[in-house]
Amino acid sequence: MAILDELLQSGGGSATLLAAAAVLLLVLLSSALSRQESANEPPGPRPLPLLGNLLELDLKRPYNTLVEVQAKSSLLVFIKSRDVQEVRLGFHSLPGLKEGGGPGRLQDGEGSPGQLRRGVWRPRHLAHREAVQRRARRHLGQRGLVEGDATLHFDQPERLRDGKEGVRGQDRRGISAPPGSHQELQRFLCNGATTTMNYPTIVSRHGFGEAFDTTQPINYAVSNIICSIVYGNRFDYDDPEFTNMVDGMNRKIQLAGSPSAMVYNMLPWLGRKLPENKEFFRLTADYGKKNLEIFSRLRESLNPLLCRSLVDAFFARKQHLEESGITNSHFHDQNLMWTVQNLFAAGTDTTAATLRWSLLLMAKYPDIQDKVHEELRRVIGDRQVRVEDRKNLPFTDAVIHETQRLANIAPMAIPHRTSRDVTFRGFRIKKDTTVYVLLTSVLHDESEWEKPHSFHPDHFLDKDGKFVKSDAFVPFSAGRRVCPGESLARMELFIFFVTLLQRFRLRPPPGVSEDGLDLTPRVGFTLSPAAHTLRALDCM
Repeated sequence: MAILDELLQSGGGSATLLAAAAVLLLVLLSSALSRQESANEPPGPRPLPLLGNLLELDLKRPYNTLVEVQAKSSLLVFIKSRDVQEVRLGFHSLPGLKEGGGPGRLQDGEGSPGQLRRGVWRPRHLAHREAVQRRARRHLGQRGLVEGDATLHFDQPERLRDGKEGVRGQDRRGISAPPGSHQELQRFLCNGATTTMNYPTIVSRHGFGEAFDTTQPINYAVSNIICSIVYGNRFDYDDPEFTNMVDGMNRKIQLAGSPSAMVYNMLPWLGRKLPENKEFFRLTADYGKKNLEIFSRLRESLNPLLCRSLVDAFFARKQHLEESGITNSHFHDQNLMWTVQNLFAAGTDTTAATLRWSLLLMAKYPDIQDKVHEELRRVIGDRQVRVEDRKNLPFTDAVIHETQRLANIAPMAIPHRTSRDVTFRGFRIKKDTTVYVLLTSVLHDESEWEKPHSFHPDHFLDKDGKFVKSDAFVPFSAGRRVCPGESLARMELFIFFVTLLQRFRLRPPPGVSEDGLDLTPRVGFTLSPAAHTLRALDCM
């Protein structure tokens, strides 16, 4: 059984072995008990008391198990564990996703929408410590940009605006730039891609044509974009404060998707004993301490009339409210901490992972890489890429989209929670049920894609070689809860990918063939490439 294997491999001495024995005893005692189903409960495999379906899951890649069950039984997979209720939504076809109104809504029996709150994880989930969750309020409160229920907008350089109504009256979260700043952001991204990932940087660190691990160079480059937005300045790549924060966040995201984390989410009394979960909590504490030090420095040099960053804008707004006698607002230090952590986790890991997949795929499929190089030379030559070049680079754009589709870095998206009882396709989903949308069931849907499990850029090209969109392309999720950083991520992916391919030809390390490059993802909350090295050869 996967859970017992995980407990034994994680160590923990006699206490862990006793706990494993207790779990085994529980399974034996409960195997004879029958399942008591509620009326119209979503279908799925029979759960065991206390453990639910935990023993049936592939703890390293639970989305694979869920897709298999969905394909065999029905639209929905229902998983329970004591007071933990979860519904995993998988769709046989794209219309099923549209029928639900996207991950942000489920239709009840009378046609009115039931709202799904993003990321309000159950109190015992690993990513949110129990003590924090007990104190957390139902509005944005102490959960930041992703986990909260209110809206927080960075819609002008000098201030933040909070409120229940988002852009155009919709309940959306995001960071939106002020008018006229699009060109400034483009120049910033281009300069960042050029100065941090150019040929001299690779050569000075690794030597001409030598194999190197893409993880840190890509993670640091992407993270510095978020640092500039959040803190108002970039970090040197040799700064231990910066590298420790980025490496620690990368490790946390890996741990959050580990089998130990799943054990904790379902059985916290047992999961908190596992070494990997203890490491997660230690990294969280270290990250918070480092951020408090940075916040303190920024607060000391704050000029409310000249905001340098999101943190400055947050402090300026907080100061203004306090001077007006308002002390009970969303603008408090705990909320700032969660918001910054959300931005770093979502803004660095997802984009960096996608870029690393793109480089690995270019090295594995040299014929496709040659076509990208040819298009870049023909259309933009040696000049700096611009966002508006995308429309003239259909094959390159198709390669980026296909990378996102095949990499499937967030197969179960971000967890949501129903705000009230809802009915979907005749099935009742109770209030406060955690809901996961299986994006992988659409991104790898055999009825939507010619070659769903292969790298095939033609998925996004018509017979004339022009780029075509697909409604089944949902790596950023869909509906009201679509990823708030989608526009920034799309811009980053395009500019970084083109800048790198203008300068480098990616090749496998010495002694490894293209076929020998492994596309099996690393276990984690998001799916990153497994550890590997590549060579970057100058093609200028």
